[in-house]
Amino acid sequence: EVLLEESGGRLVQAGESLRISCIFSGFIFEDYAIGWFRQGPGKEREGVSCMSYPAHDKYYADSVKGRFTISIDKTINTLYLQMDNLKPEDTGVYYCALERQLWGQHCLSPYSHSHWGQGTQVTVAA
Repeated sequence: EVLLEESGGRLVQAGESLRISCIFSGFIFEDYAIGWFRQGPGKEREGVSCMSYPAHDKYYADSVKGRFTISIDKTINTLYLQMDNLKPEDTGVYYCALERQLWGQHCLSPYSHSHWGQGTQVTVAA
């Protein structure tokens, strides 16, 4: 069974940094693409950053390029999203998700992923 559990979300001030985590289990990492998604108040869920199959190339939404960094520690089965220079528009519930053998920038589409965590709330105050 695939399990994804996000943590680390909290209230921060604009300009601050925050790192959120996703512990995963129940699948062979090398066979999957994995990524971070978010859903702001009144907005559709959107892709933030992902690592594609098979080489785990990294992709970022234009709105977060240069500010967010996706990384992974496979020794402890944990995916991270380092978020710097946070803005109020970054507010939302952040989810990690994965899908088997998802190539290239398709990993940024939330519609391409079938396994989801429960999310962690990030709130950025102006």
